[in-house]
Amino acid sequence: MNFRKKLSVEVLNKVSDNKETILNTIYTKPQLYLLVLLRVIIGYHFLFEGINKLFSASWSSEGFLVQSNWIFSNLFKFIASSPTLLAVADFLNIWGQILIGLGLLVGLFSKYAAYAGALLLLLYYVAYPPFVEGYTFVDRNLLEFFGLLMIALFQTSQIIGLDGLISKIRSEKNG
Repeated sequence: MNFRKKLSVEVLNKVSDNKETILNTIYTKPQLYLLVLLRVIIGYHFLFEGINKLFSASWSSEGFLVQSNWIFSNLFKFIASSPTLLAVADFLNIWGQILIGLGLLVGLFSKYAAYAGALLLLLYYVAYPPFVEGYTFVDRNLLEFFGLLMIALFQTSQIIGLDGLISKIRSEKNG
């Protein structure tokens, strides 16, 4: 067992044995609660947007892709011009947002959900950045992008989330 994996197992054992110990060594309670709140709020936003798109009969990513005006705009416009590629992009967008949102909301595979969400937001940003029209370079996509990177790097789902519950059940099952 390599050092990093051994350290992770030791941290998980501490979490399941004594949550106060792990809280005091990794995060203060306010830090933990704010990171969890950030994860839940962004998760809710992704879930809401995905479900909203799913139940909106007229929603398509075509309008957004056609307006692309920065690097890769030719690729985005090509996707919009192909009914098959557009259907794939719409499917991936809707279900990606729903699954990312659920993962973040309940703390299940939240590290992967955060990275997937960050990638999706980066694609949104690259397709239609605010600074091309003369505005500042910061928009909600960029803010959520960095929020998701923080969630991915500062894991809380092992402490408050289904990831931690699953780890605890696995460690009890394995002895």
